[in-house]
Amino acid sequence: MKRFFLLLLVLSLTAPSFAQRKKHTEQYPAPTVSKTVVVDDESCGCELYFIDGVQTTQRDGLFGFKLEDGTDIVEPQYKFVDKFHGDYCIVGRDNDKMGLIDRTGREILPCIYQEVNYPSDDRIRVNVNGLYGFADTDGNIVIQPQYRATSTFNEGLAVVAVDIDSNACFYGYIDTKGSFVIPAKYQYANYFLNGYAVVQDYERFGIIDRRGREVVPIKYEFITPVDANGNYVVRDLDGSEKLAMFSIQGNKQLTPYRYEDFTFYSEGLYVTRVDANTYEFLDIKGKRRFDRYEFIQGFHDGFCMVKQNGHYGIINRKGRAILPCQYDHSPYQPEGYIFYEGLALIEKDNHIGYCDQQGKIVIPIQYTAGFSFTEGIAPVCKGFTWGYIDHRGNTVLPFVFDAASPFEYGRAEVVYKSKVFKINPHGECLKNCKEAPAHW
Repeated sequence: MKRFFLLLLVLSLTAPSFAQRKKHTEQYPAPTVSKTVVVDDESCGCELYFIDGVQTTQRDGLFGFKLEDGTDIVEPQYKFVDKFHGDYCIVGRDNDKMGLIDRTGREILPCIYQEVNYPSDDRIRVNVNGLYGFADTDGNIVIQPQYRATSTFNEGLAVVAVDIDSNACFYGYIDTKGSFVIPAKYQYANYFLNGYAVVQDYERFGIIDRRGREVVPIKYEFITPVDANGNYVVRDLDGSEKLAMFSIQGNKQLTPYRYEDFTFYSEGLYVTRVDANTYEFLDIKGKRRFDRYEFIQGFHDGFCMVKQNGHYGIINRKGRAILPCQYDHSPYQPEGYIFYEGLALIEKDNHIGYCDQQGKIVIPIQYTAGFSFTEGIAPVCKGFTWGYIDHRGNTVLPFVFDAASPFEYGRAEVVYKSKVFKINPHGECLKNCKEAPAHW
């Protein structure tokens, strides 16, 4: 079966692989952006990354946590720690025994579980001896471990697998108290998203609502979950291998069975592949927008890289070409033609430059390599040496480095005469400074 971008988790049909999916509900909604502060610690000659005010510490092979002011939250005592997700962090005293702590360091769940997930709908999925159950956020087991496989809770329901025998199981849905809301009767069931879930029965797929009613008949060879627009994609049983888009409202067919793939959705438009060399945009009603292209990257902040006649350019949200398809694109420049800080890296004849959002080339195509702009500057290579330039193309740091990385949190890594250093945007050394020259 072909791989489809919009498939999400539908193709993970076996119970073991379903059970191994971790924290998938974190995709909905999108995780919040963490605040990161970097502090240089002279005692260890290292950098400390405080994420949302908390930093991992290490001593004698064990891990703990402290605050930016140096206060220890948890003395190093764990063999494994994740980073904090909101108010919680997964920890482990042994590689196969996990627990959960809060921001005070209190163990919400002791390190006795084979698997622990982050809370979702105030329920924490746990694994005991290969069986799954759920605890509440006070650490009490509220649904006993009894299922071969479960999802985490999403929209108040969780998928659970009920054994028929040692080789087979049925899938159904329970609420946060452990009561079955939809009986375990499906070959496979996906978690609920926007009030709908994909289910499988007798090797066919359909969609149910939260009451268990079939809103899309279980008759298709392939089906995606319903997206935020109320659309889904199916492949019928006619043997054509082609896909069509439908609306959940009245199961209205929006497109003919024409597409090989739905590869991307962003900013109100789907990117579809008609054949190996033909891509097109569809709006949420299934109507084709703009021209067809040999490749479409997908919109980012109102702009999209497209390919036509073997060359690349940029269009805006109205489909107008702001940069004509006259340029190249190399796999080692994955962020090319995406705007960062108002400028996009573009490529021609193995050299790179930058254009603005009107398509004007504001930094000439003259560098042999480079990166996108971050924190107001970008590392670029001229010949075989690297330096840094600003938005106008002025040299900020000289072309003396063997290699250079983009700035992040006010620091970047450079290689000078085969030695690695960390510097700030002024070129001042932050790490390995005893070996740094007086001037770059």
